[in-house]
Amino acid sequence: MARVTVEDCLEKLNNRFALVILVSKRAKQLLKGVTPTLHVKNNKYVVTALREVAIGNIVLDTDLSSGSPEKQVEADLNR
Repeated sequence: MARVTVEDCLEKLNNRFALVILVSKRAKQLLKGVTPTLHVKNNKYVVTALREVAIGNIVLDTDLSSGSPEKQVEADLNR
């Protein structure tokens, strides 16, 4: 995959808004030093996150049992 597009990612996740949230969370994790699930060379964090979603290495956790959305966002930001 020479170039990753939003359409490539939407094959794995059919909601654009959920895709934005997922990719932004993953990019923040990569920025903080989490090891990427694939070997990349000189890609920006967002591009790496998009590639991970497009190949299926990163999926959206739809488990809402962890509490309110506000608490989930707060927990995600503190990671």
